[in-house]
Amino acid sequence: MRAFGLAIAGFAAAFTISSATALLAADAQDLSQDRIDDIVQKFAAKEAAFAQARENYTYKQTARVQTLDPGGASTGKWETVSDITFSPADGKRMEHVTYSPVSTLTEVQLTPEDMEDLKSVQPFVLTTAELPKYLIRYLGRQKVDEIGCYVFAVKPKKMEPGLRYFEGEVWVDDRDLQIVKSYGRGVGKLHRNEDQQFPKFETYREQIDGKYWFPTYTIANDTLHFKDNDVRLKQTVRYEDYKQFKAKSSISFGTEADDPKKDPAPAKKP
Repeated sequence: MRAFGLAIAGFAAAFTISSATALLAADAQDLSQDRIDDIVQKFAAKEAAFAQARENYTYKQTARVQTLDPGGASTGKWETVSDITFSPADGKRMEHVTYSPVSTLTEVQLTPEDMEDLKSVQPFVLTTAELPKYLIRYLGRQKVDEIGCYVFAVKPKKMEPGLRYFEGEVWVDDRDLQIVKSYGRGVGKLHRNEDQQFPKFETYREQIDGKYWFPTYTIANDTLHFKDNDVRLKQTVRYEDYKQFKAKSSISFGTEADDPKKDPAPAKKP
């Protein structure tokens, strides 16, 4: 977010560990480094499968950003409701806005970086292809809603101009090896004269169709510290009504497809 009507200043993002997981650091030696590396590789592969599977689903996304006064009352709001689909040809994300009233935000301005965070950073996916971009450190174990999890700190190795990255922590189900929760903020290389601040957020996932952990809820409730003032901000994003729209099928023409479960036809006697 960028503050309205304020002088411009530089922005630097710091890599921190949340108080919830800092306590896990003492337990970070419960796994060998080889085992940690194996877990990371396996959950990244699961994340790649998840990302591909999600392209076969449509869902509704409801995003809301509010600024709040010291008492917690809303002083401005931006909201949009969209239907999200993915192109069958190339998997490109497509958004069809179904509801978007006029924004009443007066203290902050949503920037392209905020919109990119909403689209790709807050529903963070750490696939095998993305692993080389990040430093990953094992913190220990913790339960999320009675689900045993491995907790990892994640930080970009290098930030390229124009790209957005996740910086924070992820909780990985120790059985399914999929991310079930992430906590952090979007980061990236900004122009030196930009005074932009980005809220910390938590994203929770739920198991869809008994197999994949898809994002269902993101919440941020943070105070953004701009050069000349502070702005209290609340953001929520709901990802709902996941519906599968594409399925792989095999079609054969001219002859009946072979079925390995069928018994072979008996040989003819001469």
